[in-house]
Amino acid sequence: MIDALHLMIQSVPGLKAWLARAGLLLSLCCAPAHAAWDVAQLMQGLAQNKSSRASFVETKYISLLDQPIESSGELLYTAPDRLEKRTLKPRPESLLIENGSLTVERGKRRMVLRLQDYPELVAFTESIRGTLAGDTVALKRIYKLELEGSEERWTLTLRPIETKMGGVVQRIRIGGSRADVKSIEIEQADKDRSVMLIAPLATP
Repeated sequence: MIDALHLMIQSVPGLKAWLARAGLLLSLCCAPAHAAWDVAQLMQGLAQNKSSRASFVETKYISLLDQPIESSGELLYTAPDRLEKRTLKPRPESLLIENGSLTVERGKRRMVLRLQDYPELVAFTESIRGTLAGDTVALKRIYKLELEGSEERWTLTLRPIETKMGGVVQRIRIGGSRADVKSIEIEQADKDRSVMLIAPLATP
């Protein structure tokens, strides 16, 4: 577009001089092109969210079961590394990732795991935490990133780099709009998958 304008200016007698007098030549010929929507821009926007609260509905499709399993509850995130998943239905459960550990609570039972002892678990949790935090460096240590769409409707696909992780998870697709994550789809290597739909809630 800019090149076509430049040729037109050069070919029409007197037009170049008139534009110069009007102060328009510089803006037409030297206007910067709009930068393409890319991973860096997405991560910069996501990093602005220091805390968030959302509802979720998760559907798991498991090959050994005739019907999918559905659960729902709340997600709470506080930058840079606190992520809590509170399942309310069909039965209460809490998963908390913070300070390098995973805490699981079901009824009166409570279990704490050090993430460093479970590399595959680290990779999985980092896919969500890293995306919410806009942490490109952390994500690229584990995944190949592929971004599709526009700022209004984007999909970020994470594919494991290491073969061992690839034997567990085939890919993770995270969809959203601007700086809001709207969905997380996990496709496992064994073809089981889960789809989580996310809707923002007001922070109390």
